[in-house]
Amino acid sequence: MSNSVGHNLIQQHFLRPTVLEHQSKLKYSSGVPTNSFCATASLNQSPAQPRKYKISTNFYGNSISERKQKLGMGSQRIVKFIPQAVLAADPASEHLGKFNVDGNIELQVDASAPTSGSITLVNFRIMYSSDSLLLHWGGIRDRNEKWVLPSRQPEGTKNYKNRALRTPFVKSGSSSYLKLELDDPRIQAIEFLIFDEARNKWQVSIGFVFITIKNNGQNFHVKLPQRETLVSNISVPEDLVQIQAYLRWERKGKPMYNPEQEKASNKFNNCTEEYEAARAELLEEIVRGATVDDVRAKLTKRNKQEYKETSIQETKSKIPDDLVQIQAYIRWEKAGKPNYSPEQQLREFEEARKDLRSELEKGVSLDEIRKKITKGEIETKVSKQLQNKRYFSVERIRRKERDLMLLLNKHAVKPVEESISVEPKPLTAVECFAKEKELDGSPVMNKKIYKLGENELLVLVTKPAGKTKIHLVTDFEEPLTLHWALSKMAGEWLPPPPDVLPHGSVSLDGAAESRFSTNSSADLPKQVQCIEMEIEDGNFKGMPFVLLSGGKWIKNNGSDFYVEFSQKFKQVQKDAGDGKGTSKALLDRIAEMESEAQKSFMHRFNIASDLMDQAKDTGELGLSGILVWMRFMATRQLIWNKNYNVKPREISKAQDRLTDLLQSIYTTHPQHWELLRMIMSTVGRGGEGDVGQRIRDEILVIQRKNDCKGGMMEQWHQKLHNNTSPDDVVICQALIDYIKSDFDISVYWKTLNENGITKERLLSYDRAIRSEPSFRRDQKDGLLRDLGHYMRTLKAVHSGADLESAISNCMGYRAEGEGFMVGVRINPVAGLPSGFPELLHFVLGHVEDRNVEALLEGLLEARQELRSLLLKSSDRLKDLLFLDIALDSTVRTAIERGYEELNNAGPEKIMYFITLVLGNLALSSDDNEDLVYCLKGWHHAISMCKSQSAHWALYAKSVLDRTRLALASKSEWYQHILQPSAEYLGSLIGVDQWAINIFTEEIIRAGSAATLSSLINRLDPVLRETAHLGSWQVISPVEVVGYVDVVDELLAVQNKSYDRPTILVAKSVKGEEEIPDGTVAVLTPDMPDVLSHVSVRARNCKICFATCFDPNILADIQANKGKLLRLKPSSADVVYSEVKEGELADSSNLKEDGPSPITLVRKQFGGKYAISAEEFTPKMVGAKSRNISYLKGKVPSWVGIPTSVALPFGVFEKVLADKVNKEVDEKLQILKKRLGGGDFGALEEIRHAVLQLEALPQLVQELKTKMQISGMPWPGDEGEQRWEQAWTAIKKVWASKWNERAYFSTRKVKLDHDYLCMAVLVQEVINADYAFVIHTTNPSSGDSSEIFAEVVKGLGETLVGAYPGRALSFLCKKNNLNSPQVLGYPSKPIGLFIRRSIIFRSDSNGEDLEGYAGAGLYDSVPMDEEEKVVLDYSSDPLINDGNFQQSILSSIARAGNTIEELYGSPQDIEGVIRDGKVYVVQTRPQM
Repeated sequence: MSNSVGHNLIQQHFLRPTVLEHQSKLKYSSGVPTNSFCATASLNQSPAQPRKYKISTNFYGNSISERKQKLGMGSQRIVKFIPQAVLAADPASEHLGKFNVDGNIELQVDASAPTSGSITLVNFRIMYSSDSLLLHWGGIRDRNEKWVLPSRQPEGTKNYKNRALRTPFVKSGSSSYLKLELDDPRIQAIEFLIFDEARNKWQVSIGFVFITIKNNGQNFHVKLPQRETLVSNISVPEDLVQIQAYLRWERKGKPMYNPEQEKASNKFNNCTEEYEAARAELLEEIVRGATVDDVRAKLTKRNKQEYKETSIQETKSKIPDDLVQIQAYIRWEKAGKPNYSPEQQLREFEEARKDLRSELEKGVSLDEIRKKITKGEIETKVSKQLQNKRYFSVERIRRKERDLMLLLNKHAVKPVEESISVEPKPLTAVECFAKEKELDGSPVMNKKIYKLGENELLVLVTKPAGKTKIHLVTDFEEPLTLHWALSKMAGEWLPPPPDVLPHGSVSLDGAAESRFSTNSSADLPKQVQCIEMEIEDGNFKGMPFVLLSGGKWIKNNGSDFYVEFSQKFKQVQKDAGDGKGTSKALLDRIAEMESEAQKSFMHRFNIASDLMDQAKDTGELGLSGILVWMRFMATRQLIWNKNYNVKPREISKAQDRLTDLLQSIYTTHPQHWELLRMIMSTVGRGGEGDVGQRIRDEILVIQRKNDCKGGMMEQWHQKLHNNTSPDDVVICQALIDYIKSDFDISVYWKTLNENGITKERLLSYDRAIRSEPSFRRDQKDGLLRDLGHYMRTLKAVHSGADLESAISNCMGYRAEGEGFMVGVRINPVAGLPSGFPELLHFVLGHVEDRNVEALLEGLLEARQELRSLLLKSSDRLKDLLFLDIALDSTVRTAIERGYEELNNAGPEKIMYFITLVLGNLALSSDDNEDLVYCLKGWHHAISMCKSQSAHWALYAKSVLDRTRLALASKSEWYQHILQPSAEYLGSLIGVDQWAINIFTEEIIRAGSAATLSSLINRLDPVLRETAHLGSWQVISPVEVVGYVDVVDELLAVQNKSYDRPTILVAKSVKGEEEIPDGTVAVLTPDMPDVLSHVSVRARNCKICFATCFDPNILADIQANKGKLLRLKPSSADVVYSEVKEGELADSSNLKEDGPSPITLVRKQFGGKYAISAEEFTPKMVGAKSRNISYLKGKVPSWVGIPTSVALPFGVFEKVLADKVNKEVDEKLQILKKRLGGGDFGALEEIRHAVLQLEALPQLVQELKTKMQISGMPWPGDEGEQRWEQAWTAIKKVWASKWNERAYFSTRKVKLDHDYLCMAVLVQEVINADYAFVIHTTNPSSGDSSEIFAEVVKGLGETLVGAYPGRALSFLCKKNNLNSPQVLGYPSKPIGLFIRRSIIFRSDSNGEDLEGYAGAGLYDSVPMDEEEKVVLDYSSDPLINDGNFQQSILSSIARAGNTIEELYGSPQDIEGVIRDGKVYVVQTRPQM
């Protein structure tokens, strides 16, 4: 720090208890046991004080006290004592002179030299106060010589004509102070004079003066104290000091210390005093005439006599202990971090020393060894290990046994419809004016609308060719005057040139006044007042102004208005769109306020606080909007500070206000916890009182204590004073890294750049940082200490997710000491669980471990302990939330660091890591039921693995697949709620398009979901290999040749027709899609069921269909896009190869003739609106109804067949033709014509029109009668509403004739769609435990001796419909039906369950035509909506009860075999299990 310190800084800091600072660190070597004081000193960094120097209390108060100093471990050997400039001379120093000048000015000069080394300190104190007092001085080597100018000079010193130096004094109260450090031993004295060169015409009573203070007209001359012989140029080797210290310790009886005694007796201070005493004894011997070699011979001889020869002289003096410690740590890490006894620890130290000695013997220098083993972070880790005395220990917490269901969050989110579709507000008069001006084609450079109470003021800057045009428009009704000027920089008022003044303007001194004129254009909703000015392009950068109305000034929140002429916002690369899927009104408001928010973080956080009520009221989308805005801010996409200075405490207060509001919403809106946590993670904690002010105060302390006021540090200081930001955390870390790297400037820039700070960004600050850091080596230790303290202050304000500060805020602390956090007291959060502080200490102690398993366990345990507190309301809830966010973030960074640990790990360990990360994700997620059940599944998989179950890998693969689906679902949720807001708001406020495009992707990548995805991708191939699953599941094994095309979704191209044979690689296949014309193969990483509709249609149409589990194989096929490939599938693999064009004609899949012409026979109304099962005939109903009727009474009694009735063919047409539905009929005719003309949008309108049909009374009566006779419940008995539900379900079945899949399917085979008729099969719903589909011939291999079946929990719609995940699948040999073989376990997350109800099934005349795969194209609709239930397979007996599983699967297989024997052909059978009983609901020939 320079010698020109401000007076208020002196008042704030110099008047506190002041101490001498030790600015170097000591490192010692020892060969003594670890319980000696020498060994402990070498292994620990603790406070020590070489000598006790009393501090003078002659000045500034009566409470000055001493403080014990910290002694670091470093390589510098010389101890320097640098008194604070404001202290009176130390009584231990030599008094060189006291002078009275002009009778009332007292000058005192003192000097002191250190006990070793060559620096002399000279302190000046003069009872004279001035801001411009200078010491004009030089050194004297010989009285007859000219002054010499020492190279070591205080900061601020200037060279005067190469003849003298001029150094400024420090003013404090009525005195001034100065300190010189002289390191030239040849300088015997200094000569000087003192003068005060008044600045800015400083006037005193005698007029303008140049005051020079001399000693009776002569230069002052002070002789420096003679250096004692013992310290002149002598240094005692450290190995000798260590031996002498050991001998002193022996003479005292080798005192022992336990940890409590260490703390009580301040053992390390004693240790250092012993070292210094030992050094003094050796120096005295040398003064008496002994040489260093004499001393060495004497000590080493005695050493050999008293204890074993240990190579103290030969090796320990050569190899510093810090390197031995690091090498020992590396050895310990490589050994797996075992628990070593104290004796083993000593042996490890000696082995480490041998390692390094071996390197020395090879010719490697110590510097080379140091560079080799201290690169990266290893030194920090060693330091922390030593400090915490866990150098060779691995601790592990004992995690509590908890029910995983306690992690469950189930909070329904109520959609806010009005926030999704917002009616646009009519434009105000001011907005209409702006729109009109913007349409003239001139570039808009700046635009802003200010609120003036109920009125608005528009400032619009456009740039027609070569000019700048400024428009000011307001709907203010009273007469208005503009008081304005121009400026070349912010804050400047320059009088406008006469040629730019609007008509009627008046020029004033430094400004102008112009009257607004009225504009009553018919295009505007109301009258406005406006002014227009045109300025030639030049040096003017902006326009300051205020308004005057009725004698009152109108300002911008108490400040002048200011408009910039340069372009303020980035070019918008994409139109903002209509804001669909967003809280549009909120985002529009944010966009309006963005220019105000750019002034400072204080403004932005206060605006966010003002908008929180609106965000809360619009629910999920409103909070998403706030998150998007804050995230754009945090990622530096928005301006942090613009032409506005704000105090750090004001920023922290605004942060505090915002986080208090978020805390309140968190308490009352648990359904939005996840979004609120994400918002908080973008905002620092803040804090009332002096939390922010410390940022300003403590940088001054750093500069003062470390003598580094100028250059980069001063520029950073100015930035911190005017607008601190999260960038300051990065800058502080960059400085620390730079100093630790031995002042390697490339390290400084590396840290900055890796965290998004470039040179351009540093220059962009209002208080730019233009210089690079440059420090002296003697400043290193003090700066590292003080910047480390300062980082805590910065993080307390800016880094809510910083683990150390988050823990401190919850655990509480009281800071003592000088400068840093002095007097700060934070009380611990009340009600913390027992043992929680120890748990957090464990986490902090292991946070940098390379072996992360124990750390992850600690982090998860801490989060689970916190969970109960986060569910309660408290005034410290946000501190707990920030702690939880920090713990969450640390899990992610730890697991990424621990990937290397898993490289050679077995599947059980990888699965265990997955449980840790998945548990962490569940703790951070809303509506986490699926994640919790995945977690339970992994625990069950680990249990199966440990018990060596034959199916553990197969089961684990199903859990992995489900976890992957859960992550995809979470990703889709983020995309749904965040991306529309990012696109709309980002476009409004000019965010870079690339940042908008990747917004949601970056959110996902920053969380635990991305980490979990990496882990399961690592485990997937291991499980597939263990379970013998291979890389493919072949659903339809057909050899084909085709051109490769790549699509995202099969659904998106299902209506397309390819004009050449095409192999489609589709990322997503749900199961209900139609396969496009021209497609010969579909390959996908997705997991449709083998018996899903799309799978069945692929087999029926002889299309190759397969799932590929290996992303590398799939990527290789995708890379062949446009090329011709041959696919040769087997039952478990697909071989592919590139073929030549000529081979296409010979390929088997093109030789086949097209399908035979298929015709439909139009069905007529048979005279009945409802029929019973006994009346099911081909003329009345389809094959589905007839087959179920045929089974009745023919299958064994253990196979149940549901009771059925039907609405036969022709009923729909009869109802439509009735006069009550005439309007619907006419509308359908029009829509059908449109459809015939190629307007496929008419399909949805037709379905909607069918739902308008009214039921005929005769239909209602006949259906009621048939159902009651059959023993089925009549819906109308429960009320008219229940019948309406049933009638709506019937109409939906009829309307499904016009669903897209069915319509395009009939077109492909040239069926006449008008001839397709729909009967409706009516059955009572069986509330199933499980549902199944059977193919009595293995569909993948064609093996007729095998039955293949798939089973799901709940209703069968999840099996045949578009529900993600796989069903349980199994094979069963027909000759051994009691031994089913499970092929795959279920991964479907959702099951469908329903109350006792009625289902209406489609039964068309086109579903079972030979050569046409019409099954499943039309809808079956239950009267009641199914309940979606998230499934927990870990407690399902079908999964974990072998006997139950064998019984159920065997029953399903036997039922299939029985029905196949009954029909005499392979069957496709659907059924359910209820209370262990098999029910078959339909069967048809297997296609």
